[in-house]
Amino acid sequence: HNRHRNRHHSSHLSSHLSSHLSSHLSHHDSNAHTMTTAPAESPVAARPRRPGLFTIARTVAVITLLYALVLVYPPLRLLTLLLPDWSPGTAALLAIIVLPLFGRLAHEWWPGHATRWTSAVALTWLGVCFIAFALLIPLEIALLAGLARRVAGIAGVSAAGLLTAWGMINAQRLHTREIVVDGKGKARGRLVQISDVHLGSRAPGLLKRIVARVNDAAPDVLLITGDFIDFRNVSLADLAPLKDVRAPMYFVIGNHERYVDLEDICLRLERLGVHVLRNRALGAGAFHFIGIDDAEAKDQVARHLPALPKDPERFQVLLYHRPDGLEAAAAHGMDLMLCGHTHNGQIMPFNFLVRRMFPRITGVHQLGPTLLYVSPGTGTWGPVLRLGSRSEVTVLDVR
Repeated sequence: HNRHRNRHHSSHLSSHLSSHLSSHLSHHDSNAHTMTTAPAESPVAARPRRPGLFTIARTVAVITLLYALVLVYPPLRLLTLLLPDWSPGTAALLAIIVLPLFGRLAHEWWPGHATRWTSAVALTWLGVCFIAFALLIPLEIALLAGLARRVAGIAGVSAAGLLTAWGMINAQRLHTREIVVDGKGKARGRLVQISDVHLGSRAPGLLKRIVARVNDAAPDVLLITGDFIDFRNVSLADLAPLKDVRAPMYFVIGNHERYVDLEDICLRLERLGVHVLRNRALGAGAFHFIGIDDAEAKDQVARHLPALPKDPERFQVLLYHRPDGLEAAAAHGMDLMLCGHTHNGQIMPFNFLVRRMFPRITGVHQLGPTLLYVSPGTGTWGPVLRLGSRSEVTVLDVR
C-alpha cells in the first residue's frame, strides 16, 4: 500500500486524498484472494462548525464536576471518616487533585518506559477512586441512619482495597470463549477475534500472552476489531509478537487509533503483515471480510456498507469496532458481524451506564441472516482493573 500524507493540508482533505490514492494503488484481484475498496468521497466538504463559548464552558464544567466527584471526593471523604481529627493541608489537596492528572499526561510529554508506568498507575488510581465512589453512596446513606463514622471509614477502605485487588488480578487473566457459527454451507474454518487490547496503556508483555493464546487455538484467521493501540509512538518492537501469529491477520481501526497517530499505526501493522481494512472488502478463500472505519455517527455502517462490494457466494464477515449498525448489516446480507468497544463496562457498576449507550453490550445477538458477536475486550483501557467483566480471546468455529 502506498499512502501519501501532506502535513500542510487539513486532516480532512488528507484523509480523502489518501483514500482515493489507496483505492487505485492497493486494488488487486485473484481467484482466491481479492481486495476491493469503496469509492473515494469528494474531498470538498463543509468545515465543521466551531463550538460556541457556552458549549465550551458547559463541557469544562461537566468535566470539572466529574473529576471532583470521582477523583477528589472519594479519597478525601474516606480519609476524613478514618481520621476525624485530620484536615487536608495544601500539599495533600494538591497531591489528590494534581498528581493523577500529571501522572497520566507525563507519558504524552515524555514518552518512555518509566512514564508509561506512571500513566498506568494514574489510570488505575482512577479505577480505585471509581470503586470507592460507588461504595460511598450506600455508606453515606448508612451514616445518615446512624452508622459510626470510623466504622464507615474502615468498611469503605477495606471493601475498596479487596475489590481493587481482585480487579487487578482479574484484569491479568485471559479467558477463551468458543462459539459455533453456522457456515450456511459456504465456509468452514476457525476465526479468532481479539479486541480492545489497548497497547500503550497496557505493556507489550500482554501482547505476547495474547499471541500465545491465539496460537493455542490454531486459528485459520485472526481478526482484530479495533482499539489495538491507544498511545502514540507504540514501536515496531512493541508490536513484534504479531510476527509469531500463525494465521493471516485482519484489522479495523477503533476510536483510540483515531485519537493518536492513526496513519503511522496502520503503516506499522502493515509492515508486520497485518491486512488493514479501512472501508475495504477482502476476499480470502471461502470468506469475504469487510472492514469499516470507526466513527461516532450511529449510521456509519449504513453509510459505508452499501458502497463496499459484497460476495454472497462466500461467508461474509463484517468487522466494525463498536456494536452499532446491526440492522444495516442484516439488510445487506452479512453472515457474521464482529465488534468490541464496550469492554462489557469493564468495572461495575459502570456497565449499567454503558448498556444505556450500547444495548448490545456483549455476547451473541441475531438479526435476520446476521449473527453479531460483541467482544468484552481482550485488554483494558484506563485502569488495569476488571470487575464484573473479563478479558477474552474469542474462538468462532464456522461449520
